[in-house]
Amino acid sequence: MPQRLFFPSRTVPAALVGAALAVGLSAPGALAAPSGPASARPQAVTRVQAATLSIPAIGVSGLSVVPYQGSPDDAPGTRIQDQGVAASPHGPGGGVGPGDVGNYIVTGHRVTAGGPLRALPSLPTGASVFVTAGGVTYEYTITSTRTTSFRSQASMNAQRAAVPGSPGAAPARAMITVTTCLTPEDHAAGNFWRDAQNNPEHRIDKIGVLTATKR
Repeated sequence: MPQRLFFPSRTVPAALVGAALAVGLSAPGALAAPSGPASARPQAVTRVQAATLSIPAIGVSGLSVVPYQGSPDDAPGTRIQDQGVAASPHGPGGGVGPGDVGNYIVTGHRVTAGGPLRALPSLPTGASVFVTAGGVTYEYTITSTRTTSFRSQASMNAQRAAVPGSPGAAPARAMITVTTCLTPEDHAAGNFWRDAQNNPEHRIDKIGVLTATKR
């Protein structure tokens, strides 16, 4: 069996981690163990952890991922991304923690703040995505690509669903959504719309499933 290569972590800014964990810990029940079978529970957050992201196929290695309570590309999440790191929203408007059953969402900039996810659109189906948190490395395999419009609530709901793209479906496995902007594509099409955070309309979402865990 070929040896897996894992990548060194990049230091998470202390202020960002402290603020993010403070927000997560202040939410009542944010870290409580969920009840009921895993396949039936909603997006329960059991591990709110800082993590690192490595995607060898597109040259991403040890990118810091800062957790916070919120939704993808909202104002707090955008401020985290503006530091050149990735953000991971959790809670009712976000997703779950690394390796948890449900949708682990990672957002990062593509054309600003160093563009850590600049090559995400080229990530192919079958590529591996590694998330390391709490001394455990989770390997996700990309299975599909979708586009989210931030001018459509239905489209945003699909992005944030426990089963990506299927709002209302009960999650039965750990999944990941890695997402970034489609700014160059929007501009090429003459679409210069911006939201309150100056984010463009469209995002590209790379969706994967958990296929291996290494402790």
